[in-house]
Amino acid sequence: MSLLSRMSASAATHTAADLVDVLLRDPQRPGRSDLLAPRPAPAGTGDAAAATRLPTGPRGLGSAAATALLPERPPTVGTARGASAAAVLPPVPQAPSGPRLPPSDGGPAARAAGHPGRRGDGRTNLVLYCPPAVRDDPALGREVDARLVEWAEEVGIYPGQLDKIRRAEFGRLMMLAHPATDDPDRLLAAAKCALSEWAVDDHYVDGEVEEARPELLGQRLAIAHSVIDQAHLPLDYAPQLEEEVRADPVAVALRSALRNLSTMATSAQVRRLRHELAIMFVAYNQEAVWATAGQRPPVWEFLMHRHENSFVPCMVLVDTIAGYEISQEEFADPRVRRVFTMAGTASVIVNDLYSMGKEDPGDFSLPRLIASEEDLSLSDAVARTVEIHDEVMHTIEAEAFALATAGSPELRRFLADLWAWIGGSREWHAQSGRYHDTNNDT
Repeated sequence: MSLLSRMSASAATHTAADLVDVLLRDPQRPGRSDLLAPRPAPAGTGDAAAATRLPTGPRGLGSAAATALLPERPPTVGTARGASAAAVLPPVPQAPSGPRLPPSDGGPAARAAGHPGRRGDGRTNLVLYCPPAVRDDPALGREVDARLVEWAEEVGIYPGQLDKIRRAEFGRLMMLAHPATDDPDRLLAAAKCALSEWAVDDHYVDGEVEEARPELLGQRLAIAHSVIDQAHLPLDYAPQLEEEVRADPVAVALRSALRNLSTMATSAQVRRLRHELAIMFVAYNQEAVWATAGQRPPVWEFLMHRHENSFVPCMVLVDTIAGYEISQEEFADPRVRRVFTMAGTASVIVNDLYSMGKEDPGDFSLPRLIASEEDLSLSDAVARTVEIHDEVMHTIEAEAFALATAGSPELRRFLADLWAWIGGSREWHAQSGRYHDTNNDT
């Protein structure tokens, strides 16, 4: 189910949906607001360098390795002069080395007993581990929203559904997620890219705007991708492709968004986005297989899908929108890639939590798949999903801090902006009127 269709669905009326609503409205933001702030030294130590180390006992996949590999003192820019910046980064963890989630081996009651703070009915003091939003400028968000709706009408996506776009407040999302700029043109560029990407899902995959044809999805995605990475056909055939593209509002929107982005991005930054979109299109084809074959994916496969189909195409623009550029060498480093893609997964799990209470029971979301596979109530599956989310977030925090300590100034800024993106997205999910307006019946 796509992002827009999740937000336009009617709320489910069950206990788990109430739990999710309370969870998302929770004002607690336990994550540190500044990823790069020095960590407090352990009590009773006089070691000044301890303030730059990771906190004792970070949780999450690979966080123990990140702690062990963090240098005693951060290398200065001069340390790496004449050498690759990536050369001083800690190695990427080869396997999970932090605390592991306990296995499911005794049904809901046993699982509840094995998790601190969880009661048997799954109603616990659950808290999503996320940082707070860096800023909230409602007027700026409204300006971006208004201009985004005008653009959507111009390119032809979501015909007759522009009120949904307006109420979804995607401009507000970009304002919250990109606090490094208050330039509405730059925020609008991010919003255009995001909305055109989500239109692919709504038009082609989920049938929210036009009839979904999973058997034709691969063909439609290939044609749409020809404008993301411009296809160059021989002269006798190029007009036929162009005619097909101009007849498809999704392809028109993608082309328009990429051209607009190119006015403020380097070619390498645009290439990054093209790469992430190609990965997302692969994941859309995976959904088509589930639909045509009647498959219900196991949790591991769905989590893999969320690695490929997440907010990553939006997040890849954090440096572009802020007006600087992380080097291709550092961005492509497997250690950075690991943190970056896990951030996308964590953010889309928040969306899965929301959608679980809004979508049809036949649609796939992480809580529903966990409930089915592990024989849990939906409330306990929500608690399990929060555990997974928080494990991923603790891993991101630990490893991003280690990488930022050892990396270039651009990498430090990129990771800090990525952390801010997560916090802004969480705030949007918590506060958006489109998510919580119970009087809205569309």
